[in-house]
Amino acid sequence: MILKDLKINKPIFFGSSALIWVILFFAIFFKKTSEIVFTQLYEFITVNFSWWYISCVAMLLLFSLFLMLSRFGDIRFGEDHEKAEFGFGAWMSMLFSAGMGIGLLFYGVAEPVLHYSTAPSSPGARFGEASHALKTTFFHWGIHAWSIYIVVGGALAYFTYRKGLPMSIRYTLKPLIGDQVDGPLGWLIDILAVLGTIFGVATSLGLGVTQINSGLSYLTDIPNNVYTQLFLIAFITLFATISVVTGIKKGIKLLSQANIVVAVILLSFIFIEGPTIRLLNLYVENIGIYLQGLPNVTFHTSARNDTPWMGTWTLFYWGWWIAWAPFVGTFIARISRGRTIREFVAGVLIVPTLATFFWFTVFGETAIALIEAGHTDIVTAVQENLPVALFVFLEKLPLTTITSSLSVLVIFTFFITSSDSGSYVIDMITSGGALNPPTIQKIYWAFMEGAIAAVLLVMGGLQALQTATINVALPFSFITVLMAYCLYKSIREEREEARALREEQIQEAISSN
Repeated sequence: MILKDLKINKPIFFGSSALIWVILFFAIFFKKTSEIVFTQLYEFITVNFSWWYISCVAMLLLFSLFLMLSRFGDIRFGEDHEKAEFGFGAWMSMLFSAGMGIGLLFYGVAEPVLHYSTAPSSPGARFGEASHALKTTFFHWGIHAWSIYIVVGGALAYFTYRKGLPMSIRYTLKPLIGDQVDGPLGWLIDILAVLGTIFGVATSLGLGVTQINSGLSYLTDIPNNVYTQLFLIAFITLFATISVVTGIKKGIKLLSQANIVVAVILLSFIFIEGPTIRLLNLYVENIGIYLQGLPNVTFHTSARNDTPWMGTWTLFYWGWWIAWAPFVGTFIARISRGRTIREFVAGVLIVPTLATFFWFTVFGETAIALIEAGHTDIVTAVQENLPVALFVFLEKLPLTTITSSLSVLVIFTFFITSSDSGSYVIDMITSGGALNPPTIQKIYWAFMEGAIAAVLLVMGGLQALQTATINVALPFSFITVLMAYCLYKSIREEREEARALREEQIQEAISSN
């Protein structure tokens, strides 16, 4: 009965599953060898392809801005007068939870403090200068990240809702490779999308579970070790499975809205307890500094600085966002039916970016203010135990137990929405582009995400997560650029055909008169 319910594209489903199981087997039973292989591959990519990552993301950002400002912006994902499937609030909640989620809690305090307390190799950054610390953080979490999602999500939404093709990465390349989308080349493209998605989500799950463990250990006597983290992965994956089984319009939508509410409560408390007016001034000022330095940092490759900073920070983030692009792009495409290209780009690029900047300003600037007031143990926590930094920071504010518990809850719910959304997307890809794939397959992919996160943590924690992300992202970065080309080619042809049709109708009207 279960086998009859399956709806899969066999080459993609079994091909991606086999590759994932081979990688897991290799990592578990040949741990030292796998660490050497993955690390050497990581070093090879960061040395030889940093120029490509930087150029690729810059191109995607420029293309996203072009889509929003061009004459193609009024093209709708669907029929010309179709209404949006989800309201603006629900739409924002779901794409924000899927797009950033756990990372905001993990890096909200840590990244600004790290850039403040060390001298990074980003352009113009100096030791102990908060403005450069926030500018660098904004750069990593700002419009560059969301532009990657826009290209993938926009291409998927256009070809699915406008052209009637299945929602799968390979079909966005149909203008380029034609009927090969249904052959081995198309299957390979979707397999790479599955690998990017599952390793990208696993990276976030790994970050989230280390921070949940740190929070629970900080609040209670629960040990902070890999065994607790493995238990937490299993426990939370169970909840994610329950959520994904209920479907996108129930479990995922409701949970996304709930975790945004809890996150806003936590953010509001820090904002009120921190230097409130100063934070508002800094928010405006930090955005100005970010925009002023944007052209410089966008194309910065650290070619003149022989340091590991680029690989640890910018390349890791670009790899993380690219690896997440099949997941987040497919997910936001799924929830964006009925929106115009301009509305889609503006909504995805501007609103989440401004919200993210406010989050980092509130958490990061408040932490820096506490450090300047003498609470240097925040710096120590960030440098020695990154996941616990948030809880050391919250200890300096009132209602520590409540805010720390809320933080654990937010991470927990973001963890679930990342996992269930990722399972949903992978299931869509491996089912051949079905918008509502079978439940049993969602359960399988939820399990696989948890398994990969567990293996990466056992292999080496944060470093292993970073290594896996950059390695997996490289092949998909080329696919993403090709997706941008195919989207442009298709919307340009649509407009030319529409113009030719109007001219023909005008000529017919003139002739009839």
